[in-house]
Amino acid sequence: MPLLGQAAMLLSFDIAPEAISEHDDWHTHEHLPERLSIPGFLRGTRWVALQGQPRYCVLYEVAQLATLSSDAYLQRLNHPSPWTAKMMPHYRGMTRGLCSVIGSHGLGMGHVGLLLRFAPAADQKKALRDWLLRDLLPQLPARPGLGSVHLLEGALAAQMTSEQRIRGADAGVDWALLVTGYDQESLASLADTELGQAQLEARGARGISCALYRTDYTLTAQEVGA
Repeated sequence: MPLLGQAAMLLSFDIAPEAISEHDDWHTHEHLPERLSIPGFLRGTRWVALQGQPRYCVLYEVAQLATLSSDAYLQRLNHPSPWTAKMMPHYRGMTRGLCSVIGSHGLGMGHVGLLLRFAPAADQKKALRDWLLRDLLPQLPARPGLGSVHLLEGALAAQMTSEQRIRGADAGVDWALLVTGYDQESLASLADTELGQAQLEARGARGISCALYRTDYTLTAQEVGA
């Protein structure tokens, strides 16, 4: 399984244009190292949009779902650093999903990622999950241009914390699908074919959003510990 843990936190958001440069500096040099020092946080990756919105996507891979409700994590959220408190008001349209990893296939993590977020229709949830996990996702990583694919399902409600009070309440995530690879055209093509809006809607997906991203920065807990 290419993801490092059994759960993940997926964030997507915009930043006020005048704060983008400082945000990237803060996120790289303070925020990611801080998060990756929390027990159970394994790897964090910041992505920036190539096509679609919002500008940023951040994926934290964590050991287990309980990591995302742990005292150590909540302590950080309720005691933001001065720099963090300064940056929070610049966030726009934050969604934050505390997710279980339902499926993860392939090896590694490509530098280009196709991110789809959607909700399953109640009467088609099982059929949609079965189609993705059994028929489609396992064979995608072997295709030219692709490398790995990950299906996430929102599993915990995020608690209100000091950080969230500063930036405003976060929206949640129902399901998210991240396909990564090394060829942008291959991923863009996938968004027009098997993972296109019409195909997903026919299988029971609703409220579909789609964007293409590139990796901007990645950090692991081992690096922080060293």
